[in-house]
Amino acid sequence: MTRVPGNDRPGICPPRSATQARRHAIRAVLAAALAMGCNVARAGAYDDFFQALKVDNTSQVAYLLERGFDVNSRDEKGQPALTVAMRDGTFKVAELLLAHPQLEVDAPNANRETALMMAALKGHTEWVQRLLDRGARLEKPGYTPLHYAATGPQPQTVKLLLDRGAQVDARSPNGSTPLMMAARYGNEASVDLLRERGADLRLRNELGLGAGDFARSAGRVRLADQLDLAAR
Repeated sequence: MTRVPGNDRPGICPPRSATQARRHAIRAVLAAALAMGCNVARAGAYDDFFQALKVDNTSQVAYLLERGFDVNSRDEKGQPALTVAMRDGTFKVAELLLAHPQLEVDAPNANRETALMMAALKGHTEWVQRLLDRGARLEKPGYTPLHYAATGPQPQTVKLLLDRGAQVDARSPNGSTPLMMAARYGNEASVDLLRERGADLRLRNELGLGAGDFARSAGRVRLADQLDLAAR
């Protein structure tokens, strides 16, 4: 409990003059207006940033970053800016983001996907290399970048990840392996590559499905038969 100088009653302020009251009210109004102005400016910068990212406008993105806009900001769907750039192929802006000292290269979205995983899925092999060199994690719990690369169109991306030490039989949350993903969704050359690197054809996921089952579910009957035969 505090005492105000000049007043014996604790916690009671001395009366203000009318002028002091007016000044206090004016300061409160100005503070509120300033706060609203900052919010408007922040909202405008947010919209400008993601619009510039969408069209690969490096000058606008550089302008905003130089003025303190958060390089790790997420779009309205929760996607980090770098992941959006990998998804949409806006690589000139991606250059700026990757060079920023405050970039969180492994920032995940709501599905725990990273920019590296998105680049791997899209088959952007050069960018997979650059993200790894920037410190992106090769392994993570659950789906890994190799799962995503195996699902995508580019065997060279699969090869790069394997060359960098990715676990060939990494397990997804339900036990699926990169080979299973490649058998259903990916390039058949990726299937061959994973097999060459020692992928275990006998593995099955929690539903009891193997790589041959994955291939068959996609109508790849010839591939399914080959995988089943090799798994015996």
